[in-house]
Amino acid sequence: MINKLLQIIAPHHCYGCRKTGTLLCDNCKYDIVEESFDACIVCLSPTPIGICAGCRTSYVRAWFVGERTEVLRQLIDALKFKRVRSSAEALAGLVDLRLPVLPSNTVIVPVPTLARHVRQRGYDHCFLIARHLAKRRGVPLARLVKRQTSTVQRGMTKKHRMIQAGESFVCSGPIDPDATYLVLDDVVTTNATVRYVAESLAQAGARNIWVVAVARQPLEKQR
Repeated sequence: MINKLLQIIAPHHCYGCRKTGTLLCDNCKYDIVEESFDACIVCLSPTPIGICAGCRTSYVRAWFVGERTEVLRQLIDALKFKRVRSSAEALAGLVDLRLPVLPSNTVIVPVPTLARHVRQRGYDHCFLIARHLAKRRGVPLARLVKRQTSTVQRGMTKKHRMIQAGESFVCSGPIDPDATYLVLDDVVTTNATVRYVAESLAQAGARNIWVVAVARQPLEKQR
């Protein structure tokens, strides 16, 4: 209700074309998805399943909408740093268009956000995206993974991200070995977070794990 009132008082403008009325108009939405390509979410090598043989992990399929540049970067930053909650729905719409048909037994698992970031924003941004996606796809959403540490990865080297992520996550809920678990993250940088979230699910008994991210950090911007 509050978001609807705010849109009347101060209507959104499309981050792509500046059209009034929405954060992302249909034309700009499809332009972004049309530019998507089948590549390894880790190293960008061409592959139809989103993870190449050289980067094999606990998850067996992966997708991302695009690189974290231009409109995607603006939408993600609006949600994470400017408290534009409606950006979560726009991002979920992009992920929805990027994903194939999901198995009927799919469970969406959002990557858990640091507690202090949730307090700062007033919400868990990944959970919001996942909730909109679950509603669109008609599949359940479950917070099955928890953080054990409170370390911040932003600005860390790849080596330190891997070390921190390896100690950060634990599966906290019951696992159905026959279900498909779709791990959702906003941005993949070094693969550390989704790798160890997936591993925590696998260690708890999950046998079919997929990953989807809204965006992938451009390789030249990684450290």
